[in-house]
Amino acid sequence: MRRQIAAVLWSAVFCLAVGLIGLSSLAIAQQKTAKPARPAPLAAGSGDAPVHSTVQDIMQSIIDPSADVLWGASGAVVDKEGIHELAPKTQEEWLEPRRAAIRIIEGGNLLMMPGREAAPVGTKSEAPGTELEPAEITVLIKKKRKSFDAFAKALQGVGTEALRAIEKKDADLLLEVGARMENVCEGCHQTFWYPPPEKDESTNARSNRPNRNR
Repeated sequence: MRRQIAAVLWSAVFCLAVGLIGLSSLAIAQQKTAKPARPAPLAAGSGDAPVHSTVQDIMQSIIDPSADVLWGASGAVVDKEGIHELAPKTQEEWLEPRRAAIRIIEGGNLLMMPGREAAPVGTKSEAPGTELEPAEITVLIKKKRKSFDAFAKALQGVGTEALRAIEKKDADLLLEVGARMENVCEGCHQTFWYPPPEKDESTNARSNRPNRNR
């Protein structure tokens, strides 16, 4: 009797083991044939990362303040007390221009990300007639994308030159680079921010346009 019970138990254990092995094999086969999950689609604007900010946001938050730091780190100021050189004098004072140069370089990358609006939706020009409306600027950037990216790369170029001048602690070279950066900025604004000149518009009228409007 005991032998019969033992035989029945061993038979049940054997069947259970075979069943578990079968289930395990089936699970492994399903894993091999299953298709990998697709990543969630990114927001419109770039194949690499979503775009959240506008060109105006990048300019006002990164490019403009960084450019001001670089322009303020060279040259001199004359007042009643005499001439005051603006160049940093200590290693610590050179750190802020260095950070600004890096922000200029990386800011160029941000500007080249496609899909950015010129300004937040609903924003109106603060100088109608003197500069284009943000919606018009967005259309123009999309139409002349290569030209816009070329200005962004040129900005990166002067940012890299500024970084080299800072590493050498060469204030004179930084002053020269700052002048070239001003030309790059104004060239971009003339192309994308200001209305095209009318045929009868005089040179003086163009020269009276405000510089560095965003």
